[in-house]
Amino acid sequence: MAVIDIDGFVAAEKVHAIEHGFHVHDERHFIETYSLGQQWEVDLHPEDACGGPLDLHMSLEVDPRVVLSFEDRALEVEDVEDIYHLPLYFNWVLPPLPSPPDLLVLATDLAGVAGPELPLEVAAIDSFPSATDAPVRSLAITGRVEVSLRQVYLAEVQLCDVYDRCRDVSEYLLERAPAWLSS
Repeated sequence: MAVIDIDGFVAAEKVHAIEHGFHVHDERHFIETYSLGQQWEVDLHPEDACGGPLDLHMSLEVDPRVVLSFEDRALEVEDVEDIYHLPLYFNWVLPPLPSPPDLLVLATDLAGVAGPELPLEVAAIDSFPSATDAPVRSLAITGRVEVSLRQVYLAEVQLCDVYDRCRDVSEYLLERAPAWLSS
């Protein structure tokens, strides 16, 4: 029997995201058959942004070695040290932007919006629909936080600040998207 309930944690976090003003669209659970690594993905966005143009994906990556190490330790001692963590990613995606922002300015502005609770990586991808077409730029923004298995086990995970920052980042992007999407 498992000591830690990752399924329950993901379900609780979906409810938690809703409490922080997000609308949940979809959930996927993947299991890699060779390593037994798992990944949960949840598609969400601010409630008032149904229909786009912003997509937000929350993704929890579960390394079975980390979970099994935690469970082994939890069976040995009553108070497990807080050294077992899983990455939780937040990925924002916008459609191709005809008038993209300056990446350095965007990264700096988003760092101020997200704060230290949610470190962000801002990237752009230029693609060419055909060899004679001009490049089309898409933005990819990724936030990463660590989820403590000890806190999951004790039902003490507090991601309120992270969800608040995610909502702030989403609203920042939604406010500016019309200018970036115009030709």
